[in-house]
Amino acid sequence: MSIRIVTDSSSDIPPELAKELGIEIVPLTVVIDGKEYVEGVTVDPSSFVSMMRQSADLPRTSQPSPHAFITAFERATSTANKAAEVLCITLSSKLSGTFQSACAARDLFKGTAKVIDSRSGTLGLGLMALEASRLAALGHSLSEITERIEAMRERLSVFVSLNTLENAVKGGRIRRVEAAVVQLLRMKIFARTQDGEVVVCGKARGRKNMLAAFVEAMQAKAEDYQDRWVGITHVDNTEEAHALAEAVKKRFNPARIIIGPMGSTIATHAGTGAVALAYW
Repeated sequence: MSIRIVTDSSSDIPPELAKELGIEIVPLTVVIDGKEYVEGVTVDPSSFVSMMRQSADLPRTSQPSPHAFITAFERATSTANKAAEVLCITLSSKLSGTFQSACAARDLFKGTAKVIDSRSGTLGLGLMALEASRLAALGHSLSEITERIEAMRERLSVFVSLNTLENAVKGGRIRRVEAAVVQLLRMKIFARTQDGEVVVCGKARGRKNMLAAFVEAMQAKAEDYQDRWVGITHVDNTEEAHALAEAVKKRFNPARIIIGPMGSTIATHAGTGAVALAYW
């Protein structure tokens, strides 16, 4: 029996790669200045960043409905060459209700579906979906893939450099005076995923120190990445994303580095100029 992979749009998997691998993407929605947009369908990262810059309020995001997941499950299994089961991996349940929607869909779906809470987001979630797709292509069973992805989840990290704290101010997570001091000192704030949540973990001044902090974080996880994929996303910051990719390639030479824009779901909270590194 074949296994089909479903995830949500917060995974930030490049659309062409998702299409190539047959990964179904269920979009989240974002509301900005009173208008609702479907991530990756009616708004792209570039347009979203432009609107976010001009908006006085923090955009709001909402999870897909259970019906959207059921439709994706049905589409995934109907396009399989033989009988198929579904493995769905979602954005952290501590950041969104997406996991709960997928679980509701699983309970209503007439086929077999397993849902995993990634406890992550952006290409942290994306790398899990991509690894699940690779294992499915090798012929592993649903239970085998689930076990491996849950083990991968325990090792996976997403490390983020925040270029601005404006979105954190709008969201009430930090006072404007504190953000002003950070900006005045031209500091970059670092955050990382921890137990499914995002926590601040440090700061650095300038690109050189930022890149060093990223490499140090990766080295603390493992010395050898030659058989692993690494993901890099950014919010309108291609220059630093590619500089990070070069630093990672030079130090670790991973099997593949995926670079792409951060979608609206995660960019809403990361803010303009953010750069995220996902690795395991």
